[in-house]
Formats: sequence, structure tokens, C-alpha cells
Amino acid sequence: MGIKNFLIEGVSGTGKTTVAEELQRRGYHVLHGDRELKYRGDPKTGEPVEEPVHASAKDKTLWRHTHLLWDTDKVKSVIADHGVPVSFFCGGCRNVDHFIDLLDGVFVLKVDDIETILRRLDERVAIDPTDFGGRPEEKDLVARLHRTEEDIPHNAIVIDAAAPLEAVVDDILREAAKTSL
Repeated sequence: MGIKNFLIEGVSGTGKTTVAEELQRRGYHVLHGDRELKYRGDPKTGEPVEEPVHASAKDKTLWRHTHLLWDTDKVKSVIADHGVPVSFFCGGCRNVDHFIDLLDGVFVLKVDDIETILRRLDERVAIDPTDFGGRPEEKDLVARLHRTEEDIPHNAIVIDAAAPLEAVVDDILREAAKTSL
């Protein structure tokens, strides 16, 4: 829905949802990808898949992570609709390569300290015990992804997400403005 479209990515606990909410508070068009666009599908074909029975909680966590996709038709539809100046897609998915070239930029929220990320996950789960990040196998996955950065799009603009929220959002908006409308 934006003339310009940006993705805000990062490991769980880096603040994607918090940044999205602050952008909305400031009047920007935001899509919470992990709420509005997600489904479980085959990462290669995009076809929806049924979740199998898992041998362990670790297998379940890995499967759900690997098969978390966004509806690319919806993403492309939002990008094609120029009803607002800027749209921000916030969240992470395993099929970002199917639409990343259509975006005007990608921001990766990064927190160097894994303890900060784990604390944020604990705070999130304290509010909603069903939220991702409270189980040991989920924390293990987050720690691995933080260490390896295997799910982070390359050539993205890195934003220090350990900074205060207002500064993080200001940095994103400053970088987004550089792409000028």
C-alpha cells in the first residue's frame, strides 16, 4: 500500500513488534507480517502444508520456524497499491527471497548482547505465556539464529535495536527518507 515499501527484520526479541507499534503510533502504515501475512507452507513451493506430528519439542520448534511463510500474493498486492507514501512490513519469514527485490529497503534490528534478547523474550512471555520464546528449545533456536545470522537478509541496513525505542525508529525513518519519494 506504499509508494515506498520497507521490511523490518531481526531475530526474535530484537523489537520488531515494538518498532511496528511505534511506527503506527506515529501514523505510518504497518503490516505485522507475523500476524497478518503468515501461514505454514513449503519453503520452496509456497504451498500450504499441514503440521506433522513431531518427535520432540525441539523438532516442532524447528519445523514451525522453517515453515513460517508470508502470503506473497498479499505482499505483492500491498506493494502494488500506492495509496500511502510508505509501508513497513515487520516480522520474519522463510520466503522473503520471493519478494525482497520488490522492496525499497530492508532494515535488520540487531542487538549484540544475547542476554538482552533473552530478557526481552522473558518479558514478552510474562505478558503472554503462549508467545514464542518462552520454552528452552525456542530460546536455543533464537540463540543459534542470533549467533549465525542465518535468517537475516544480506545487504540490509543494520539498526542498533539496543538503543531506546525512539532512537531506533528515528534511525529507520532517517534511512528510509534517504530513498526519497
